[in-house]
Amino acid sequence: MARTSNYLAFDLGAESGRAVVGRFDGSVVQLETLHRFPNGPVRIFDHLHWDVLRLWTELKMGLSAYRAACGAELDGIGLDTWGVDFALLDAHDELLGTPYHYRDVRTEGMMAAAMERVPRAEIFATTGIQFMDINTLYQLLAMRQQGSPLLDAARAFLMIPDLFNYWLTGTKASEFSIATTTQFYDPRAGDWAWNLLERLDIPVGILPRVIQPGEQLGTLHPLVAAETGMSDVPVIAPACHDTGSAVAAVPATGDSFAYLSSGTWSLMGVETRQPVINDDSLAFNFTNEGGVSGTIRLLKNIMGLWLLQECRRTWAAQGRDWGYDDLTQLAAAAPAFGALVEPDHHDFLRPGDMPTLLCDFCQRTGQQAPRSEGEIVRCILESLALKYRWTLDKLERMQGRRLDTIHVVGGGSQNRLLCQLTADATQRVVVAGPVEATATGNVLLQAISRGELASLQEAREVVRASFDLTTYHPGPAAPWDDAYERFLHLMEQTA
Repeated sequence: MARTSNYLAFDLGAESGRAVVGRFDGSVVQLETLHRFPNGPVRIFDHLHWDVLRLWTELKMGLSAYRAACGAELDGIGLDTWGVDFALLDAHDELLGTPYHYRDVRTEGMMAAAMERVPRAEIFATTGIQFMDINTLYQLLAMRQQGSPLLDAARAFLMIPDLFNYWLTGTKASEFSIATTTQFYDPRAGDWAWNLLERLDIPVGILPRVIQPGEQLGTLHPLVAAETGMSDVPVIAPACHDTGSAVAAVPATGDSFAYLSSGTWSLMGVETRQPVINDDSLAFNFTNEGGVSGTIRLLKNIMGLWLLQECRRTWAAQGRDWGYDDLTQLAAAAPAFGALVEPDHHDFLRPGDMPTLLCDFCQRTGQQAPRSEGEIVRCILESLALKYRWTLDKLERMQGRRLDTIHVVGGGSQNRLLCQLTADATQRVVVAGPVEATATGNVLLQAISRGELASLQEAREVVRASFDLTTYHPGPAAPWDDAYERFLHLMEQTA
């Protein structure tokens, strides 16, 4: 009988985090969540931060939970988080300040400020990364423009997963997939975009070396091992950007597919061997993020289920504490093809009264605003499905080929209505699952690192053997064609 290996995956998202053990017997992987904890922004006056010290405590609690449930022996530990956010360390490797949340307001106007020094086309030609206010580049520029003393005091820059990996092992490095989310990594040169940073007066001496997914960072630091009752376990960098790990777990065969990692953000794209940096990808504002096994993730960041999450938060504060399943049922019962929104409009980026923001947008664009919770959720889901169609159209144009299947992974794959609307809007077969794609990819990339799997293709065979998948077939195209014409007009109207 084959030995079962145990890998611990820490998966930290914008709403919650979890410690998941993956048991791999050589053919299938089984996941068990040992520790789950909330996550989210901490507001201090007008600014949003991450509580990284509490998250660090939760990570150690996850290690202790593994020790209590499974013993001290473990084949690997891997960690992934969201992108773009970072921490600074001083000369003694102490944390400088409290890391900011990417939705903080301090980056307002920073893209324009950057382009006064370096033209937009040149930034894109160097980095291949989508322009968004939240990018690390504009966060650092905001610190410089606003005279933050922390930037001058800093001696080390670490992205959020790199910070936790440093605390786990004592090794400072930046993993490739997370480094590319900064918009100051040059994927063609394979190194930081030194010249770009110098022209923006951002210090370059604080940047760590960049390592590839699957590299072992070291073993668990002796002090952490002693505190949690663990042994000297190997700590492996999977794709430390959660989307990179999620895409590794897409259960696809061949290359005629698009992936859609669906959660707080929707990230839709394809895998390529080289970055796609040209006039089209610049005009469509696509991104070239680091993937695994020598791939680039050509994709579009779309606002995603954040719109629904914020609506739910607002309604709960008003005493209407709907569950996600309840809201989906209300949407299914609401009339189809009502008002639409552009999910990526700037109005929706920051936390706020999202139902009001959505209704105001509809009224400003000459539409009748949704009048009930069900109509608002229907508006969100149909608008997302139409944005997915737009994104698919642009991907096929840039790739010069048809993409036959959309693989939806992550928490959004559980939303049956959104999956069906996506199939209908795009007129493509949608395959949904696995739900825990990020943790699955994290575990399987550790298994590749330890030599238990030989390739990404073998890892995807394991995913297909391990999880039930749901297939959605498209319905009639005509009503969606009409809705898409309205949506395209709306995008032009609000550009």
